[in-house]
Amino acid sequence: MSKLRRFYSLNEFLQERHGGKVIKLSLDGGFTCPNRDGKVAKGGCIFCSSRGSGDFTSHMAPSITEQMKDSITLLSNKWPNVNKYMAYFQSYSNTYAPLSVLKAKYEEALNFPNVVGIAIATRPDCLSDEIIDYLAELNTRTHLWIELGLQTIHPHTSAFINRGHDLACFDEAVHKLHAKGIEVVAHMIIGLPGETIEDQLETARYMAKLPLQGVKLHMLHIVDNAPLGKLYLKEPFDLLTEDEYVALIGEILKILPSDFVIHRLTGDGDKKHLIAPLWTTRKTLVLNHIHKYLKDCLLYTSPSPRDTR
Repeated sequence: MSKLRRFYSLNEFLQERHGGKVIKLSLDGGFTCPNRDGKVAKGGCIFCSSRGSGDFTSHMAPSITEQMKDSITLLSNKWPNVNKYMAYFQSYSNTYAPLSVLKAKYEEALNFPNVVGIAIATRPDCLSDEIIDYLAELNTRTHLWIELGLQTIHPHTSAFINRGHDLACFDEAVHKLHAKGIEVVAHMIIGLPGETIEDQLETARYMAKLPLQGVKLHMLHIVDNAPLGKLYLKEPFDLLTEDEYVALIGEILKILPSDFVIHRLTGDGDKKHLIAPLWTTRKTLVLNHIHKYLKDCLLYTSPSPRDTR
């Protein structure tokens, strides 16, 4: 942990924790979101596509086991000698269902061979005390982390993107999970409409003060199958250039504590549906650009030891 590094990567974190490379298997549990089905709002977050918006009883997706088998087959060419897996419940709000449904899906994933942990993406308003108590118990049996979509701390932006919960809700969920010893990862979208550079740095400063395991950073994608895509086509607004994005990533990394795990520095642009920014489709080149920028700016950090239990 003493070597200089620009940031603490997820790959490095998982190798330290599990003694080797770990592959994340993205899973669709068939869930929806309370800002989609009318509980708190309709339509979902305006940047989110309409794919897979069925309720938790959906039988459209294959079983969890079949999805994991398919993912391993797909990834075996890239990592033929890796046999440690993190089950990643990614699509929509993966705690938005009765506890019995959640248990069935999580336990199925946990029982799959060579699974070393479970990552669950959800919303802070989908974490009842009953669910958190179960997650705390699950955390004693496997490596667990919960991913929460913060995106921004600014109320005007949060209302515009139709999040359907406030910052206090997010803060409460983070601290409740942390109190139970559960690792928490926060998501931040960079380049949201109307936000200045300083607005985004304020979000980073807020995250830096929280008891987080890590953060996931990604550029806003404008896709044609999301409400924001329709708005953008009617009234285009300025988006960050690649150079601006890379520079902002550098400023954010300066703010975040050096022991935060950086789960993502940019996202994959869906070429089929992406309207803008088109530079996001070149993920490898963008990542290379970020690494070069950090190196040129001599942006290194020396992480302090952390308890990754």
